[in-house]
Amino acid sequence: MRSLPSRLHRTLVDGARSLLPKAVADLEHELDESLAKAPLRLNQYGYDPYGFHPRRARTFMLPAALLYRFYFRVEAHGIENVPPGKVVLIANHSGQVPYDGAMLLIAMLLEADPPRICRGMGEYFLWKVPWMGVTATRTGTVVGTPENCVAMLESGECVIVFPEGARGANKPFRQRYQLQPFGQGFMRLALESDAPIVPVGIVGPEEQQPGLANFRRAGRFVGLPSLPVTVSFPWLGPLGLLLALPVKYRIHFGKPLHFEGGSDEEDEVIQQKVAVVKQALADLLAHGRRERRGIFS
Repeated sequence: MRSLPSRLHRTLVDGARSLLPKAVADLEHELDESLAKAPLRLNQYGYDPYGFHPRRARTFMLPAALLYRFYFRVEAHGIENVPPGKVVLIANHSGQVPYDGAMLLIAMLLEADPPRICRGMGEYFLWKVPWMGVTATRTGTVVGTPENCVAMLESGECVIVFPEGARGANKPFRQRYQLQPFGQGFMRLALESDAPIVPVGIVGPEEQQPGLANFRRAGRFVGLPSLPVTVSFPWLGPLGLLLALPVKYRIHFGKPLHFEGGSDEEDEVIQQKVAVVKQALADLLAHGRRERRGIFS
């Protein structure tokens, strides 16, 4: 028999849910079902080997799912191209604030069959910001070291990598949809773990928070990769850093790319392989931009 506090908690939760709009309640149920179906290896305390915790992750995934469905109105195309098992998703990065990564994560959770938990490769600075490191870990992101990435791929995980890094996220608006230089690390890791690469073109976030300038030295002074100046930041204070226009997202998943060779090949050889991925990603972005009617529709 359940205790009185337990029954009271259940009653309050059910009562709160009954007040939610039906569309929101349906999305909440859909998220719960996807998390239940996702292949996870949880210990007796509910954590997986990398610190992901479904119940805690849900707290942050629900707001992201609401943005996904009702604010950015995300469309996912070609998600069936993502193969089961180990895979590296290579996506463009933009928008100042990493809503693009969150939307890609939710797309793989809500749209993929079966649902997948994507593992993000986070910058070290995230774990220096109060609460950010723990939140990132509980929702599937780990520190982006080669060792972590290889371990997850060898365990059959889906890993997201943004090869442009902060260069892509914080570029000014005049450079929108111009892919910045790619690092070689993701290719060497894919070769080492024999994992396929799926290019992912994300159209929309380039316009969500137009950047006017970027002060890298000032950013490094406060422990950040850069300090962007946008249409809303710093004019609106900290809130302006999170504010994004309600642009429409379109996420295009390309065909898997398989590469042969060793992870210790010369830079010139690796760079040729990286160029293939970059061109495939550029083609997806061009296709996505051609098919849209406007940035909000």
